[in-house]
Formats: sequence, C-alpha cells, structure tokens
Amino acid sequence: MDVHHGQIIERVIRREGYSISEIARLTNVNRRSVYNWFNQQFLKSEIIYKIGISINHDFSVEFPHLFNSDDFKRQTPVNHTAQQYATQADQSTNQQNNESYWKDKYIALLEKYNDILIKNVERNSVKISVEGTINQ
Repeated sequence: MDVHHGQIIERVIRREGYSISEIARLTNVNRRSVYNWFNQQFLKSEIIYKIGISINHDFSVEFPHLFNSDDFKRQTPVNHTAQQYATQADQSTNQQNNESYWKDKYIALLEKYNDILIKNVERNSVKISVEGTINQ
C-alpha cells in the first residue's frame, strides 16, 4: 500500500483545527507551499518534522518508518504561561495594524466560507438524489 505523505499531513492539520494560513506562518513558508505539500506523495522528513514541531504533533505515529517518538519529545512543547498570553495580546494589538494580519484573516474567512459551500452542495446533491428516486 502506497502512503501519501501529503494527504496524511493535511488530515492531521485539519483534524487539529489549523488553517492553511496558520501552518504557512508557523513554518515560515507561503500558503501555496503548504498546498503543494498536501499534493505530494512523498515529502522530505525535514518538512514533516518542521510541521510536527510547529503544531506540537508527534508524526512518529503516522510515519514510524521516518521517525521515532523520541524525535518529537526532544523539543520543548508549547506551554503558554500568563506572561506569554499577555505578550501575545500585545503583539496581537500591534499586528492588527499590519497588512498581512488582515490578509490572513480574510483568507481564513474565505476558507471557512468555501467549506460551508461544499457542505451545502453535498447536502443538496444527496437531497436531490433522494427526491429523484422517490419521484420515479
């Protein structure tokens, strides 16, 4: 069975609630690079490791042939203290004036909107197919 690294990475990222913009920001790449990673069957272990550290996820579960659990335990997990939250709040206030902040916010909103549209289309197509079978 062929393992598709990109699909596995995407599934983990979405399951843990990260947006594409967040992953791009955390890994210091652009959003297009993140989408390209999702489409690649094989990714370099360095990229997978970088993503895992960024989102605090142990990819040795999904990729035991590439990593062992100690690889991700060596890094200090992200612990948020009250001071870190205060610092983040100050940074957030400054960041709101930043053009990239608003761009990321807009893109995240568009992604949510697209997800809603897809769900509505899927729901309506099931409804139409059910109605079609009843009328026949």
